Amino acid sequence: MPELRHKLERSLKEHKPLRIKLGADPSAPDIHLGHVVALNKLREFQDMGHTVVFIIGDFTGMIGDPSGRSQTRKALSREDVKANARSYEEQVFKILDPERTEVRFNSEWLAPKTFEDVIRLAAHVTVAQMLAREDFSNRYATNQPISLVEFLYPLVQAYDSVAIQADIEIGGTDQLFNLLLGRELQKAMGQEPQVVLTLPLLEGLDGVQKMSKSLNNYVGVSDAPGQMFGKLMSVSDELMWRYFALVLCLSDDEIAALKSKHPREAKDELGRRVVSRFHGSNAAQAASEEFARVFSERQTPTDMPEIPVGAEAVGILSLLVLAQLAPSNSEARRLVQQGAVRMNDERVLDPKASITPLDGMILKAGKRGFAKLIVDPSR
Repeated sequence: MPELRHKLERSLKEHKPLRIKLGADPSAPDIHLGHVVALNKLREFQDMGHTVVFIIGDFTGMIGDPSGRSQTRKALSREDVKANARSYEEQVFKILDPERTEVRFNSEWLAPKTFEDVIRLAAHVTVAQMLAREDFSNRYATNQPISLVEFLYPLVQAYDSVAIQADIEIGGTDQLFNLLLGRELQKAMGQEPQVVLTLPLLEGLDGVQKMSKSLNNYVGVSDAPGQMFGKLMSVSDELMWRYFALVLCLSDDEIAALKSKHPREAKDELGRRVVSRFHGSNAAQAASEEFARVFSERQTPTDMPEIPVGAEAVGILSLLVLAQLAPSNSEARRLVQQGAVRMNDERVLDPKASITPLDGMILKAGKRGFAKLIVDPSR
């Protein structure tokens, strides 16, 4: 890529670090392995001496989506944004170097803008440019409504690049339109356009859709070691090689060497390497041994989440959701109907079943979901 090479060579010659931009949604502060793909690339730039500008979209987060159409853009309070920002920092600095990271909030440059400023900014982008985005184009072609605020969100993200004078912006392949809009807006406002680098999307544990907390197919960087290891052991034999490449950044030769091992052994190594990265080698070894004890020897985990419940009878579906062993009642029902749910090692087959909780009861869902019930009569 000639533009990127030119920026890197100039940076080296002038001893001036490049500014690498990454934007973050303040409503979802949980970092998972899908985010790690981009964070790995940012860390590579930092190791070369460049600066990462990590932008938290607090201004748009506090506005939300006035149309009410987007469930992912609910308005946040200032306290919500601050709490989420702290959570971001705790997690991203597991990968990024704090000394070479600027954490910025886009309210810094957006809040002072007047309505006149917004109109002048919008003048730099045409409706035709906006309709080039695939989802907008499809909705327009099928006469589905598109609110003006939906046009403003990518414009705001693009202006962030202008405000921080980004040299490079990194994002997933699904963000290409927004990244390129930042480049176009920089040109229109007299700046050298940023170079856009898109990275592959990492499939979630289901092996089909991209990793997402809302789809419950994610591995969080703050997951407990045993939980993280167990999730990774559920990855398909084919998909685990993408995790080795995109999350752990192993070379083709290193992956080829691992492919000579039995898939169970290679997957154990994947789990241990990822857990070691975020929790240390001792935790990784303990997680591997615990997984073998529980799942190979069919024993109960020594450490599992404790779920406070009332003393009154509760439906099995509600109990599974409360214990976070299923994301919804429909998924809980599916688990019960498949015979994947046990209470104190007795299979529960009726989705309408009610359970009267007793202290210490063990609820199991699937191969790796365990929870211990703790009765709290005050609930």
